[in-house]
Amino acid sequence: MKRRLVIIGVAAALALAVSVALAIAASSGGMGSSGATVSVKKLGAAGKVLVDAKGRALYRNDQERGKMVLCVGQCVKFWKPLISNGAPKGESLPGKLALAKRPGGAMQVTYNGKRLYTFTLDRPGKVTGDNFRDAFGGQAFTWHVVRIGKASSSSSSSGYGGYGYGG
Repeated sequence: MKRRLVIIGVAAALALAVSVALAIAASSGGMGSSGATVSVKKLGAAGKVLVDAKGRALYRNDQERGKMVLCVGQCVKFWKPLISNGAPKGESLPGKLALAKRPGGAMQVTYNGKRLYTFTLDRPGKVTGDNFRDAFGGQAFTWHVVRIGKASSSSSSSGYGGYGYGG
């Protein structure tokens, strides 16, 4: 009986470890991929924009430059860094994809030197965070969808009143 309980405990621990590993792999660019995939897609009035592998628009902010990382803490609950476990992939992009280290050691995808994020209020194929302004921990941000080619003159975001997310 004691031996059976040990085997069941080991099996449960192994199942938990596998599910954690799968969750980490899925959140960092997908199973079996060595790097996040970035592509260009036309999304309504926003025009041609960068999207992640799930078709979510990618954003950058005006405040982060070079190695500077300002979107941390509560900020990353709304603006998810595009994390990659290897060299990012992007076919026929007019700019350069690279990686930059975040606090804690995760590698974030950059495009032409700007860190890339997704917006939690977006759905794949939608752009709702363009020209969005918010603040976290005393740091103000202005976010822009990453456009490729000619920029659209229209904005699909009201900014949600500036700093609120309705929750």
